[in-house]
Amino acid sequence: MQGRLQRTIRQSAEISGIGFLSGRDIRIRFHPAASNQGIEFRRTDCPGSAPIPARIDFAVHRERRTAVERDGIAVEMIEHVMAALAGLRIDNCTVEIDAAEPPGLDGSSLGFAELLNGAGIVEQPAMRPTITVPETVFVGEPADESEITYRSPERPGLVIDYHLNYGPRSPIPAQAYSIEITPESFLRELAFARTFVLEQEVATLRAAGYGTRTTYRDLLVFGPAGPLENELRAADECARHKVLDCLGDFALLGSDIHGRFSAFRSGHHLNRTMVRKLRDRAFQRDRERSVRAA
Repeated sequence: MQGRLQRTIRQSAEISGIGFLSGRDIRIRFHPAASNQGIEFRRTDCPGSAPIPARIDFAVHRERRTAVERDGIAVEMIEHVMAALAGLRIDNCTVEIDAAEPPGLDGSSLGFAELLNGAGIVEQPAMRPTITVPETVFVGEPADESEITYRSPERPGLVIDYHLNYGPRSPIPAQAYSIEITPESFLRELAFARTFVLEQEVATLRAAGYGTRTTYRDLLVFGPAGPLENELRAADECARHKVLDCLGDFALLGSDIHGRFSAFRSGHHLNRTMVRKLRDRAFQRDRERSVRAA
């Protein structure tokens, strides 16, 4: 598959906001990074801690979000930051945060994407690694009828399809969305899609200490008749946000991958399962090629 040069941002940029999990005021800074570094998170509130690479090897189990951890220091809910970086094809960047999570902003990737785009994006003198998996790859969870299928491409490019269906009694209607990811299509069609939650889930989350300063205007909260105190930015915004989550989670590969992902009812856990399976398939193919070459 056709490769491309790696990219980073031209200059540092920062933005502040409230953490959805902790309710803290949080500042996040993005800095240029050298070729082949990848994306790394640094907790500035934990002096002396090592940078945490945003790769699947450092991902840890969490419900309803994606987190990476190193030596007991974690960064939570990284998927919207990772989607912004991946959508804009920013491969090398140091992300400094003075808390255990990025600011939630409006529940989408738009604020991060606009900030990064405004910082400028430059090419670097190294090729971006690309994972190639020629066969179809499937992961699924029969208990909740969720699945993801990866199919190898006929031409370069990354396409993500998402089919959302919570059943006939859900206030969120069944919907589907498909997009070929480019920086232009990401900014125009995907970055604005916000995270969403059901009204009956809010009390449970707040009882667990989450969302103490988050209001119905900060993300999409669905009541029986639709979003509460808010309006959809697109009729299929929920499916678009699920694609956004897929993009951010798939970026944990640390490499480009060409192909088509078709997801049905999947969440962060299954997304990470797919990433691990693709990584293992790619490693296996590399070993087989090395054996043949020897």
